[in-house]
Amino acid sequence: MKVWPGRGSRFVTKDGKIHMFIGSKVRCLFHQRVKPVKLTWTQTWRRENKKGRVETIKKRRVRKVGKIQKAYVGATLDDIKRTREEKPELRQAKREQAIREIKDRQKKQQAQHQKFEKQPKQAAPKVIKTKGKRKGPS
Repeated sequence: MKVWPGRGSRFVTKDGKIHMFIGSKVRCLFHQRVKPVKLTWTQTWRRENKKGRVETIKKRRVRKVGKIQKAYVGATLDDIKRTREEKPELRQAKREQAIREIKDRQKKQQAQHQKFEKQPKQAAPKVIKTKGKRKGPS
């Protein structure tokens, strides 16, 4: 509620804030530290509890975002579309062939490692340690 010029009383707090009161009821409740939100006859309570609002707020429509395909490292958008359009049997055959190639490569590597493991290692010559006399402090 607005306090018109020539009406109400003014109160200045220690920090310099100016409070205007329309009547003694409001002034007394302020000094008692009663919050205006708790009093049903105040504007703040009405605002907080959504009273007296004639206008209804329309909900904003949210646009649905369409799905977009993006290319990523190692595959262009054309490659991705091409693989999608392929028949599942063809895709399965390609996958099996790739797995076979990988297994063949691994077998070759194992055979290579076994060649090196089969070669006998030469034993290092034994070193005989002899105990020598230490010289003490002189």
